[in-house]
Amino acid sequence: MTAAAGYEVAVQTDAALGEGPTWDPATGRLLWIDILRSRIHTYDPVSGRRSVRTTPQHIGAVKPRVGGGLVLNLRDGVGLLDPDDTFRWLHHEPVPGRRANDAAVAPDGALWAGTMRYDEAPGGGTLSRFTGDGAARVVLDDVAVSNGTGWSPDGRLMYYVDSPTRRIDVFDHADGEVSDRRPFAEIEDGAGFPDGLTVDADGCVWVALWEGSAVRRYTPAGELDRVIPLPVPRVTACAFAGPDLTDLYITTARVGLTSPPPLAGSVFVVPGAGKGLLQPAFKG
Repeated sequence: MTAAAGYEVAVQTDAALGEGPTWDPATGRLLWIDILRSRIHTYDPVSGRRSVRTTPQHIGAVKPRVGGGLVLNLRDGVGLLDPDDTFRWLHHEPVPGRRANDAAVAPDGALWAGTMRYDEAPGGGTLSRFTGDGAARVVLDDVAVSNGTGWSPDGRLMYYVDSPTRRIDVFDHADGEVSDRRPFAEIEDGAGFPDGLTVDADGCVWVALWEGSAVRRYTPAGELDRVIPLPVPRVTACAFAGPDLTDLYITTARVGLTSPPPLAGSVFVVPGAGKGLLQPAFKG
C-alpha cells in the first residue's frame, strides 16, 4: 500500500454537500453538484472557467445525455434537461421525507439512481434503474444511504455502496440485472464511511471516505493498495476527468461541521493519478 498526498485545489469553494464529479467529454467540462444548495456546477480545467445553475429542488446527481443535455436525479424523481434548457420529468415519484442521492450510468446507457431519507433511516432508500423510455425498476428496496455505483471495465461486475454498512459490495451484472451480492471491501472502524466511487481502466475501485479524510484505491481482488489523504474530513466522491482521463477529481462537504477546515467543500484534483474509464452518457 502506498500513501501519497499529491493533491491540488481545483475549485476552492464552500459547497455544503459537494458530490458527483462527472466528466463530460462533449463539452470538456467537469460536472458536479451541491446537493443541499440545489446547484449544478461546471468547471473547465483548461480555461479555469466555472458556471453554476440552481435547480428547483435538492439534486443528488447530474449526468450527460447522448446528443446533449443532462439527466438529473432530483428529490421527486428523475428529470431531463434538454440542450435548450427545457425541463421535463422522465419519472416523477415524490415521497415525503425522501431525497435523491448518488447515481451512475451503466455501460448500456441506463441510469442507476439512488435515494435516501433525509433522516437516513435504515430501509428508507432505494436503488432503481431508469431507461430513456421512462421505464423504472427498483433493484434494491432496503437501503439506508444509497451511494457509489460503478462497473468493471468489462461491465460484468457492479460495485455499490450503502454507506452505513461500511462496505463496498459487488454484484454480477448482465443485461441490466444484478445477482450474487457479496462484500468486496470493508472499511474498518475509525476510517470513515464509504461514499462515492469510481472504477479505473485497470479495474481498481477508488472510494471516497466520509469522515475519513481520504480516497482509497482497492485492487480488483479487494486489496487496499493506495490512500490519498486530504485536508478535510468529509470526502464525498471521486472521478477521473480531463482529456486523457488521468486526473482524479474529488468533491467534499462542510455540512454538519461546527468548525470546518478552510478547504471543506472544495474540489480537489490529483493529477496523473491513474487512467479512468470513459463514462457512458444516458440514452434518453
